[in-house]
Amino acid sequence: MRIRETLADGVANGGSLRAAAGSPRRIDRVVAAVGIATGLWVSAAGAPQSASHAPPGQGGGRTLLDAQRAFYNARYDEAAAQALELRSADPDDLAAYELRTSALHFQIKAALGGERDRSKALKQCEECREWMDAFLSDTAAGRTLARAKLAADPEDDVALFFLGKLDLNYVWLQLGTLGRRTGWDEYWEARRSLDAVLKRQPEHVRARVARGWIDYIVDTRMPRGTRWILGGGNKKRALATIREAAATEADFFIKAEAMFALWDLHVREQNLAEAVTLAQGLARDFPENRELVKFLDAQQNRASQP
Repeated sequence: MRIRETLADGVANGGSLRAAAGSPRRIDRVVAAVGIATGLWVSAAGAPQSASHAPPGQGGGRTLLDAQRAFYNARYDEAAAQALELRSADPDDLAAYELRTSALHFQIKAALGGERDRSKALKQCEECREWMDAFLSDTAAGRTLARAKLAADPEDDVALFFLGKLDLNYVWLQLGTLGRRTGWDEYWEARRSLDAVLKRQPEHVRARVARGWIDYIVDTRMPRGTRWILGGGNKKRALATIREAAATEADFFIKAEAMFALWDLHVREQNLAEAVTLAQGLARDFPENRELVKFLDAQQNRASQP
């Protein structure tokens, strides 16, 4: 598997503090900063830890693997449509809800581009209204389903993980992509959910990646005096956690999510040699992903200049 080969080559508490945080306006500014700082690849491996290694399309119908491959090749419209088919066929499929909301988010993000006035850009985007309505509807339905499963079995770690992941998808869209100051409750529910999963399953790769991103963003983007409001962060721990997650044996798309996260961290930390090595491997597995192509082209141009 190229992802494993690339890695070998390239890398050797959650209670609410609302009262302590001060005014709601200050809380909004702090949480918004977390979202704005995050253009995450904490996206949508979608499958539980025990996902099959079976190739896409096996059995003649659409599978989650097909939708995942479309997503990681940046074919977000296709991924969203395929995830909708899966969700419609099996309304209890939390993985399909999570993958679809991730794909819808990336469609909206791509449509808005780099516009500074995101509210204006959103209003001018004809397709974004439909995508937003679908995102909010699927997020609400997925979270309701996850909570129902947890009510029946409080130790259902699959439901608990997807509850946290759907919460994070909402936070990243509202705060990061749209710049809206909302998402405090979802942030804390996500953090508590991921911590609970990791307490019972310390080697859960997807939860480790998602939790590592929270640690990284809080530590690197928050003023020193406000980090504790969000439960604290630790950049070194985040890097170590995601590096270890990427080195862990896991199913293909779970591994891919961890590798994308590690690549993104190396880019942010300006560890460009390591980032190029990871991007080259990922681009072989996902040749249509335009973000990888753009990054590699930029690095090649940079290296060719005197």
